[in-house]
Amino acid sequence: MKVVAIIQARMGSTRLPGKIMKKVLGKPLLQYQIERVKRSRLIHQIVIATTTKEHEQPIIDLCTQLSVDYYRGSEDDVLSRYFETANHYKGEVIVRLTSDCPLLDPETIDKVISKYLENPNKYDYVSNTIDRTYPRGFDVEVFSMGALEQAYNEAANAAEREHVTPYIYLHPNKFKAANVKHRNDLSSYRLTVDTEADLDVITLVMTDLYSQKKTQFQLEDIIQLLQKNQEWALINAHIEQKKLTPPKTKPSELEE
Repeated sequence: MKVVAIIQARMGSTRLPGKIMKKVLGKPLLQYQIERVKRSRLIHQIVIATTTKEHEQPIIDLCTQLSVDYYRGSEDDVLSRYFETANHYKGEVIVRLTSDCPLLDPETIDKVISKYLENPNKYDYVSNTIDRTYPRGFDVEVFSMGALEQAYNEAANAAEREHVTPYIYLHPNKFKAANVKHRNDLSSYRLTVDTEADLDVITLVMTDLYSQKKTQFQLEDIIQLLQKNQEWALINAHIEQKKLTPPKTKPSELEE
């Protein structure tokens, strides 16, 4: 089965415009993320799904520079953008990633993909977000092309179209879901980029690790660094994640 990772990316952001192209050590955050995702053992193709707006040109230029495939679609109907991207590149298993996660590591990605690939006829959707134990910024969702197509055809409200997967995980009567947990609860850490405070934390972490030439660092290395420098995690501890409708799936209906 062809596993296609689709990273949704756009320059527009209400809280931190152009955040994914902000630079750390002279390199844009999106480039760091692409380089880290490329180290996945299970992903066959990476595609950046951006919009048709002219101001996305820096993203297109970066894709060209890095020889990464891209697709341009609707800005607001992200579900249609995902479906069109997956359909264009003939994906069979879709990995949904967002572009504000420059520290996301291949080990985390592959754990979630493996859970799905081991049970392709049992699950329609596998993620590490339904029962969160991973930090913000390490979100991975994996689902079948069939589930994506069904969501594309049936999802009606704006939230379901904008956030891609709610129609899948909010309908346990239609889709079978599974959750991947970390052995420790790391959900209190915020390692995504949505505000200036988030960028400050990411900059501290990346500058420390990349300056030491630790380019292959994983989640555990980041956590050790944050435990050593506990004041760093306080910088963005006050930031509230944008509210999405929580999953209605009961824990008893999930397999861990």
